[in-house]
Amino acid sequence: MFIGVPKEIKNNEFRVGLVPGVVRILIDAGHQVFVQESAGEGSGITDEEYIKAGAILLKRGEDVYDQAEMIIKVKEPLSKEYGLIKEDQIIFSFLHLAPIPELTQALINRKCIGVAYETIQLDGGSLPLLTPMSEVAGRMAPQLGASCLEKTHGGSGILLGGVPGVERGKVTIIGGGTVGTNAAKIALGLGAQVYLFDIDRRRLAYLDDVFGNSITTLLSNPENIARMVAGSDLVIGAVLIPGALAPSVVTREMISKMRPGSVIVDVSIDQGGCFETSKPTSHQDPTFLVDEVIHYCVPNIPSLVSRTSTFALTNVTLPYILEIANKGIKLAIKENWALARGVNVYKGAITHPGVAESIHCDCEEIIKIL
Repeated sequence: MFIGVPKEIKNNEFRVGLVPGVVRILIDAGHQVFVQESAGEGSGITDEEYIKAGAILLKRGEDVYDQAEMIIKVKEPLSKEYGLIKEDQIIFSFLHLAPIPELTQALINRKCIGVAYETIQLDGGSLPLLTPMSEVAGRMAPQLGASCLEKTHGGSGILLGGVPGVERGKVTIIGGGTVGTNAAKIALGLGAQVYLFDIDRRRLAYLDDVFGNSITTLLSNPENIARMVAGSDLVIGAVLIPGALAPSVVTREMISKMRPGSVIVDVSIDQGGCFETSKPTSHQDPTFLVDEVIHYCVPNIPSLVSRTSTFALTNVTLPYILEIANKGIKLAIKENWALARGVNVYKGAITHPGVAESIHCDCEEIIKIL
């Protein structure tokens, strides 16, 4: 199979879809890999490393799309890339289609095959390709929030860890999955008071066992959330429904009761955000104010630590890339239910229920249309 890796063009997106070691594995398996020049520089990977691994370098992203049967990206295609996508071409990437109806429609119109990292799901419910980026984003969120709390950044001037004789900052985390658990680890490491919400009592019991008395676990409901948000210095949104829009669990009224200069970090923004007041921002302009509360809503947080993130991501994408390349997309889907769940659009049809619901369209079962 001809596999293409274009350079990411999203604002300050420094990750890259393949690293040289993975390129070598794909080439040894009989495939050909095209990489756009300087695609890896944001992750500290030189063109020479790709050449040594056996890749063919191409100057323009347009050339990569033209040559490849499968495109390996990190972030979703942007509008200037829509016209480059070919019929039957496989786009393997984080897609996050639910909050981006125009991208969903573009992929339908191009009659391509859109496989989303974030909806590849094992039978037990885990998301193996999303997990490492959720770990990174979760660990970054308290750091980013702590920086926003600094007075020179417009924050309330709270040190999360406090000092002897002064109360520590309060961090509330909404969602006890991978993002929330990792956020709790770092917030605790910073010395904060940590409160963690989830809707699953079994998950709360597990987290209570893991963290013991160092955090307070709370059942997620509007009354509890409103009470804790009002008194928090930093609120981290970590709510996820795979493939679907994130539910808005924190209202503007709740946010209006927070102290001026308090901070929210909405890690759920990739799927639309879990705060009523959230809207996507960028690393270039990461924050905005609503009711004097700082909102940090950057959808590609892991790009801040691009080298770590790139290698973590490619560690888990490789087996699926190899399976698609070796077997072809149809056989790979039929033989791997986790991969089948990752197919969001297939040659003009929407095949993921969360995506279909978000744009009020019918969903077709992928197995039935192969």
